[in-house]
Amino acid sequence: MSTIPEHLRYSTTHEWVEDLGSGRYRVGITDHAQELLGDLVYVELPELGRGVQSGVTCGVLESVKAASDLIAPLTGVVAERNEALGEHPEWLNEDPYGRAWLLVLEAAPAATAELLDAAAYGRLIEGQ
Repeated sequence: MSTIPEHLRYSTTHEWVEDLGSGRYRVGITDHAQELLGDLVYVELPELGRGVQSGVTCGVLESVKAASDLIAPLTGVVAERNEALGEHPEWLNEDPYGRAWLLVLEAAPAATAELLDAAAYGRLIEGQ
């Protein structure tokens, strides 16, 4: 069974969002997503300063099984990227809610309104 931290918000495309305050949001993929993808071997993240739109592809995650689009869970601007994932894509499998965060986005607080809480995300993945 997948781990679903209570303090995070979730997209229906299996990204998590952590509110860092001051309009900054850390983004990663869920434990469920990394289980579906299998062993991750490559990560392509959007450039710093790039605008991303909620629901639109902004990067690529490649596993031994297949390549999968990274879908932006919020509309905002890329403020930080986890550059270490270039050397350590396996962290996405080992620690999806910790050292394997992907991006920090600057976004309006209302941007998170459509995201799911942990209970709703749990129901979503149970139904898949």
